[in-house]
Amino acid sequence: MHLWQTIAQLIAPEWWRLKITGGIQRRLGLRFVALFLVGVSLSLVVASCSGGRSDSNAAADKSGNVELTLVSYAVTKSAYENIIPQFASLWKKEHNQNVNFSQSYGGSGSQARAVVDGLDADVVALSLGLDIQKIQQAGLIQPGWETKAPNNAIVTKSVVTLVTRDNNPKGIKTWGDLTKDGVSVITANPKTSGGARWNFLSLWGSVSQTGGNDDKAFDFTSKIYKNVPVLPKDAREATDAFFKQGQGDVLITYENEAILAGEKSQKLPYVNPDVNISIDNPVAVVDKNVDKHKTREVAEAFVKFLFTPQAQREFAKAGFRSVEATVEKEFAKQYPTIKTLFTVKDFGGWDAVQKKFFSDGAIFDKIQASIRK
Repeated sequence: MHLWQTIAQLIAPEWWRLKITGGIQRRLGLRFVALFLVGVSLSLVVASCSGGRSDSNAAADKSGNVELTLVSYAVTKSAYENIIPQFASLWKKEHNQNVNFSQSYGGSGSQARAVVDGLDADVVALSLGLDIQKIQQAGLIQPGWETKAPNNAIVTKSVVTLVTRDNNPKGIKTWGDLTKDGVSVITANPKTSGGARWNFLSLWGSVSQTGGNDDKAFDFTSKIYKNVPVLPKDAREATDAFFKQGQGDVLITYENEAILAGEKSQKLPYVNPDVNISIDNPVAVVDKNVDKHKTREVAEAFVKFLFTPQAQREFAKAGFRSVEATVEKEFAKQYPTIKTLFTVKDFGGWDAVQKKFFSDGAIFDKIQASIRK
């Protein structure tokens, strides 16, 4: 008997007794075992990220150390790798206690779902407020989290940018250029990608926030999506389609993503349209978890530290616009001022945005339906 057959019988004896024959049985058996093993692997990853903590853990272990779990989105990793040692050093100096971090990075929406499903985060730093709201709705974060940190809990900012091919052969400089015939636009699907929602709002807002009504915004945004050949499920897939697969003439992405790509030897010209949305990235303490772990004091201190010039400088080096005045001034040349800058609040907040634009049957679905006609 093959090893895969033995495993299949052990983990699913009832399934194995089904009358399936020959190659079909072998293919399904291998697939079942593979999926089972993937599930085991993912469980181990989550356990590793959560630090393997239990409800009985106190703030410090027997050696006097304290552990925090930070869950964030992928492109913040380089910044936090420099920020965390600085905070740990300061905490040690002020409290004579070591603080160790477990860290988890991935897509913002995926990270939010992981926390809701049990990833034991003490602090979450995500791409958009909607993702933290999902954790709040699951009962893990108390309402009013935005008021519990400086700057309404917005720890970094960015804007939407247009990355073009070498020498910008299509002459793309404004949102309007994306409506031209023969211009292929790469952006992710805002129904599945948090980052792509910022992209969509920047397109819509370029009309609605400059005097145009919803009809004009609908017409303009539809013209751009007609030039979108595919809708990858997330920002990372969209970036890969543009950089690695050579698709499209222009990529709609974050300014910090364009800066990061340049640091990875993928440097291409990019332009920030003069009418733009402020991509506000929030941070929050996960109340239920820090109370369970007895780590509220150190978790809140870490969040507060993220707004200091010391930490904000690291974010700025990693491609993010600072929310601290002195650091913002220091990096002014790298992050030019946007002429007309609006925020998600100008759309009524994330709940209103979700209902109006991205719920089933809402505006984005209507745009897609109009394109298919």
